[in-house]
Amino acid sequence: MRMPRMQVYLPDDLYEKLKTRGLPASELLQNAVRAELKRQDLLAETDKYLTSLVAQVGRPTTVERNRADALASRVARRATRKAG
Repeated sequence: MRMPRMQVYLPDDLYEKLKTRGLPASELLQNAVRAELKRQDLLAETDKYLTSLVAQVGRPTTVERNRADALASRVARRATRKAG
């Protein structure tokens, strides 16, 4: 497999921590780039899904959005209490 070279700049503190711990910079960067690409792909798929959902059922009303926001807040508070 061809592996093109790339120059990457790190702040001094990050470079020192990386070297102190003996971490493989190239492998870490490859994993981080793969994870970011996957995250962006998943966000794009989510956008496509939401667009098709809105096309099928329409945009939520203000009342529906407020109810959903309230429910999401309750779930988040409950999750925080269980974790803490």
